[in-house]
Amino acid sequence: MLRQMAHRGPDGSALVVRGGVVMAANRLAIRGIDEAQPPLTEHRDGILVACNGEIDNHRELRRFLARCGHEVPSSTDVAVIAPLYLEKGLAFVEHLQGVFALALWDARLQRLILARDPAGERHLYYSDTSPTILFASELAALADATGATAPLDREALAHFLQEGYCPAPQSLLAGHHKLRPGEMIVFEPNRARHLRYWHFPRRPATPTTPTPRSFDPVLREAVQRQSEIDVPFGVLLSGGLDSALIAAVARSLRPARQLPAYCIRFAEASFDEGREAERIAARLGCPFVPVTVTADDMPSTLRELVTTTGEPLADPAWLPLAQVAQRASRDVRVLLAGEGADELFGGYPTYFGAQFARHYARLPAALREVLRRGIERLPPSDRKVTLSFLLKRFVRGQELDGLARHRLWTSHIATEWLRRLGVEPPAWEAQDIDELPLLDAVQHHDFAHTLPEALLAKADRGGMLRGVEIRAPYLDSTVIEFAAALPAQARVRGLTTKVFLKNYARLYLPRAVTHRRKRGLSVPLSAWLRGPLRDWAQARLSCSALAEAGLCNRAALELWAEHQARKADHARAIWTLLVLCEWLEWRRTIGNRLTDFPDVAAASL
Repeated sequence: MLRQMAHRGPDGSALVVRGGVVMAANRLAIRGIDEAQPPLTEHRDGILVACNGEIDNHRELRRFLARCGHEVPSSTDVAVIAPLYLEKGLAFVEHLQGVFALALWDARLQRLILARDPAGERHLYYSDTSPTILFASELAALADATGATAPLDREALAHFLQEGYCPAPQSLLAGHHKLRPGEMIVFEPNRARHLRYWHFPRRPATPTTPTPRSFDPVLREAVQRQSEIDVPFGVLLSGGLDSALIAAVARSLRPARQLPAYCIRFAEASFDEGREAERIAARLGCPFVPVTVTADDMPSTLRELVTTTGEPLADPAWLPLAQVAQRASRDVRVLLAGEGADELFGGYPTYFGAQFARHYARLPAALREVLRRGIERLPPSDRKVTLSFLLKRFVRGQELDGLARHRLWTSHIATEWLRRLGVEPPAWEAQDIDELPLLDAVQHHDFAHTLPEALLAKADRGGMLRGVEIRAPYLDSTVIEFAAALPAQARVRGLTTKVFLKNYARLYLPRAVTHRRKRGLSVPLSAWLRGPLRDWAQARLSCSALAEAGLCNRAALELWAEHQARKADHARAIWTLLVLCEWLEWRRTIGNRLTDFPDVAAASL
């Protein structure tokens, strides 16, 4: 398991055996790099800790622990975890700021604790189907230990095909689970407790009206904490607001740093944001490092990502991110990114679409049907997020409302195609957000599911494959709390998204950047699947893997034929099936390997 995840920590590893417990970890040195500090910490009171991540408030915690009479022997950030647990008990995790997947063994109580950070920036998988408890930061290490003999989880498969990811606590391997964001599992003799130690803050009944000036110290302190490290760092930069604002704040805080700006570029003009990003980098005095991605890079990068991490992810931007991290790894260990801003401040077109749909639903049914038929006849385009693409998404599911429509709009494979593939659409478990105002409900859903299991998984897998940690200052707990208090009109007003954040950003950036139309990181898949990726994709879809997983190959090939004939743009659906094919191939290669473990708890982080 340790070897399987060597890419996550090139700066050392450790494996410790204490009675019936084995724990192991790799280290990526970000803080305390001058110390020969192993990635495991052991306290004299019998507390063993492995942590994948960064504790950003370790200095404040160190001072607190000193006042409480606890000695913290090391200057590394994770060294505060064991004494904090001794002082606070199970509440220790509530005081940690940062990103983490951690395991803590308390020999005195024979207690094993697993915990995942509130936003879910790090992942933690576990299997408890035998007397042995196994856990790891990546599913591949877990499956490598168990031999991946577990059957497919059919419900998780349906979720993956529709959403492009498996929502926690599911994975595609039955009996292999992942912690939810903000969740802690406490294993004790003869029992296991699942505890949610963190929930997204409820918006106040009478929201305040924060000002840009009141938000400025909040974001600055978040960027300060995440950039207060002992290694070089840079920024992931697109031509959009979110990453540009992080870069601008980081530059104002660290004027002496080189702060290189890494940008993903495409030859296809409508997908490329390089020119805008280069202008922003020049304005901020950041060395500009473009990384051009081509179709030729996709098959081999996909295979490497799937076989290394062991989990499929249908967001094609996963692959360019891994390539830009590979280039960045020559210069830096950490990249600051803009993830989380859309979910917190209301940045997606689906947010104003969800509210506009209520007005659309009041139109006579006959008129809506005429509009739907007319919009469906619009020809597909290979350009990025065209009006026809948005309109077609909007009119689909017009019989649905609220959160159900939002899920349909963001789906990878439409319901009718799922059924043709032989899969029933997945059912979401009851959530406590259904009674919220619609905008709050869709934002909460994205923050709890799509952000951690798709977008943050993409950043974690793509970056750590190359030994680069990607951090998101917008997901600092203080920023989350600030955003949670914003009234709806400060998030989405009419067709304008991120109202408050755009106004705030004008403290640092020109209006041309702050109010530029949102584009996001997309890959020109539609054209690539009809061109340079055609032979590879057709061969993958024609293989036996899908049928062996219980899917209808004929439906997959019909989907492919419609896309090739330009009858529809099925690029997202086809790519989802291609990623699944790659994962099924990986699963087959390790399916015959099985390791027998003694009655121990084992971990690798």
